[in-house]
Amino acid sequence: MRPDVYREMAAVQEHHWWFAARRQILAAVIDRLALPAQPKILEIGCGTGGNLAMLAAFGHLRAMEYDESARDIAESLGICPVSLGGLPEPVPFDDGMFDLICLLDVLEHISDDGAALSRVKRLLKPSGRLLVTVPAYAWMWSAHDVTHHHYRRYTTSILEQRAQAAGLVVSRLGYFNSLLFPLIAAARLASKLAGRSENSDAALPPPPVNALLTRIFGMERHVARNMLFPFGTSVLAVLSVAQ
Repeated sequence: MRPDVYREMAAVQEHHWWFAARRQILAAVIDRLALPAQPKILEIGCGTGGNLAMLAAFGHLRAMEYDESARDIAESLGICPVSLGGLPEPVPFDDGMFDLICLLDVLEHISDDGAALSRVKRLLKPSGRLLVTVPAYAWMWSAHDVTHHHYRRYTTSILEQRAQAAGLVVSRLGYFNSLLFPLIAAARLASKLAGRSENSDAALPPPPVNALLTRIFGMERHVARNMLFPFGTSVLAVLSVAQ
């Protein structure tokens, strides 16, 4: 992505409703994974580091990021080492190192997502877990996807097919960002019909609106601990290595 897009993300990632509530939901999911004590965790494609503090609370964290400008911002947070790396290569870690690997809205940026998942599988310990989130539904494609250099959006069935082809087993699979789905879907469709071409959805709303959206989206963490939704703007999967 362009450096200005990364700067925009870095400026809002702590407080923007989507980033803040998503971290709450992901933390609830990770909390139920029964990871070993002090697990080794890797975030691949950490961007400007918005998830690092949340992930570091669960174990020994490493991160990797291919874009230099984003990597510099993430490393400046001082939370964990951030290595140069991308998928399917270059990967600066040995095989079988990690108990948990997180690909959080990363897979859609990679042209060969199957090769990427196969490469990530090699980094997992035999009992390791891979947490993946991706944007949902091709019909929701917008200028935001273009600006962020997405190759595709997913459904649960498409993500499951990619995972199985890479030798991964699905433990959990479903959608989230579901409570706000009608509002977001209507806004996307209205924008298309009106011919508008906003470049990004990352602008910070007015504080009262941002707080309300954070509260509504964040409520999903109570559900996500045990189940996911049948629809939503994002797909979430917990994957493991096929035995």
